[in-house]
Amino acid sequence: MPWATLYLLSEWSIRILMLVYVPQKRSAAASRTWLLLIFLLPWPGLVLYALFGRIYVPRHRIRMQARAVRHLNAVQDHLRSRVRAEPEIPPDLHPIVTLATQMGDFPPFAGNQIELLTDYDGTIGRLVADLDAARHQAHLLFYIFAPDKTGTRIIEALQRAATRGVRCRVLVDAVGSRPGLRKLRERLEKGGVEVLEALPVGLFRRNTARFDLRNHRKLAVIDGRVAYTGSQNLVDPEFIPGCPNEELMVRVLGPVVAQLEGIFLADCSSETGRPIREADLSPEVAIAGRSIAQAIPSGPGYRCENARDLLLEMLYVARLRVVLVTPYFVPDEPVIMAIRSARRRGVEVTVVVPEQSNHPVTRLAQQSCYEDLLDTGVAIHLYRPRFLHAKHVTVDDHLALIGSTNIDVRSFALNAELNLLVYDPAVVAGLRQVQAAYLAQSHRIEAAAWRRRPLASRVLQNIARLADSLL
Repeated sequence: MPWATLYLLSEWSIRILMLVYVPQKRSAAASRTWLLLIFLLPWPGLVLYALFGRIYVPRHRIRMQARAVRHLNAVQDHLRSRVRAEPEIPPDLHPIVTLATQMGDFPPFAGNQIELLTDYDGTIGRLVADLDAARHQAHLLFYIFAPDKTGTRIIEALQRAATRGVRCRVLVDAVGSRPGLRKLRERLEKGGVEVLEALPVGLFRRNTARFDLRNHRKLAVIDGRVAYTGSQNLVDPEFIPGCPNEELMVRVLGPVVAQLEGIFLADCSSETGRPIREADLSPEVAIAGRSIAQAIPSGPGYRCENARDLLLEMLYVARLRVVLVTPYFVPDEPVIMAIRSARRRGVEVTVVVPEQSNHPVTRLAQQSCYEDLLDTGVAIHLYRPRFLHAKHVTVDDHLALIGSTNIDVRSFALNAELNLLVYDPAVVAGLRQVQAAYLAQSHRIEAAAWRRRPLASRVLQNIARLADSLL
């Protein structure tokens, strides 16, 4: 049989087999994306699907996560015995509380202090000061930790803490921090700091999975007393030349810090196989303020897309206004439908994204959904001064979500993410001021002008949209 005929038969065999295999346990949109690629380019599509297509988490990692969750439940029982007051949450938010608790394993706790941090260097300075005040332990988990000028400030603070006898542990994503990981590890371990890699990659590594399944969390916990989380990495703001980042972090005091520390310990347990010990947990659970908050972890190890499902519920409970701030906005169909539904109920919906982008294809894909949203009355603002990397959502006057999750398929389904859900009008009001500052320095897209964009732009945007499950 001629080679050309064999090749043709092999292509059709791939198409037919993948038509059966790809749609299993996958959304219709993602299935269409992969099948389109495979039908057009069967062999390249098969190779790409083998590398990126399956959201595969090794069984031993799932077992370790399940074991870590059991330990976290024990931590929650301990916390409940120490924090006796039931948080007072408006009845219309009870569905949010129930959903968030079931998905992320953490209930809301009152007694927290939530401080918004928007100054990039100032946030690093606050973290360094808290590290310099550490007495027992310092836990850091970041997607990017680079040994540059900004990272060096943290490295030196950790070294000083380790010299004082503080137990310092750093967990960094193996891919996000890869460019400077060797130098970072050498400097930290030389100073007595323990360094672990999250989701290491390699053909023969036992803990490896798909290399695009990443730990995208940003978290620091010091003495179980104070924590930082949000969008900022430990790297210079201009680590991508010409595209300086603007971020938002929160500094947290109170019982919810124990939840954040539990997430760090669970991630360490998943990497090392060692269970969480009672000695790892900080014993103090101090009341520090009036905010009610709960931590919401998400990632491919969970049964559901926690961050996406929570965002959907927040959109459906909205009655007055919603502001979505994200650097990457490639929502799937359920999120688009929820945004449209909110707008049709009379909810004022505003989306703030950066005007400049460090991912051109992602930018084209997100532009492809603008027209449908603009036609519904959604306000889309392009932030001009810097690359707005902050990720937060406010709903009405009493609900805020702050963390590491982008509004795209990658954050919803592929990355391990961390968000803090806050039920506090004062925090929402503060975040509204931050969002108002964004809007003052943004350009609003006008629906009529957007419809007149060139045909070539429309075509490129729609083509990029076809790859939303790959971005």
